[in-house]
Amino acid sequence: MRTRKIPRRSLALAAALAALPAALLTTPAQAQTATGAPPVGFVELPASSLPSCHATRAVTVTYRNDASTDRTVAPQILVESPATGPFLSPSSIRLEAQSPDGHWHTTPLASQTGTLYTALVPAKVVLHGHHTLTEHYRITVVASAPVQGTVEPRVAVYG
Repeated sequence: MRTRKIPRRSLALAAALAALPAALLTTPAQAQTATGAPPVGFVELPASSLPSCHATRAVTVTYRNDASTDRTVAPQILVESPATGPFLSPSSIRLEAQSPDGHWHTTPLASQTGTLYTALVPAKVVLHGHHTLTEHYRITVVASAPVQGTVEPRVAVYG
């Protein structure tokens, strides 16, 4: 009878995948929810002022799905310009998100009528019933001149 050798890498990968909880292997929310469907609401979280020039501030977004069913949500960071201007520019702010492996990655900011914001669609996740979403960000003012504004984290909730 002929036998076949399985490389150790394949065995290690198979063992690692088998050890993962099924919840981590769920299809991404982007594939389950139409990308054009707007959120049905937002959960506003406590706001804070922008840090001073070249200072960094930690921002944590926490949302608990108290329902027993799964819910699609997306954390979002808004940075509001002062009411009297000048409007903030995405190049004045660096926003970083912490990945599950602990590394920090720059998150792009878009701008509309004086508000800087993170995109919702790439941030969508399926949050299982009675689970909590916690996302860590850090925001740094990189502009050479002092800027004013407010950091307003929130969570978009989809139907």
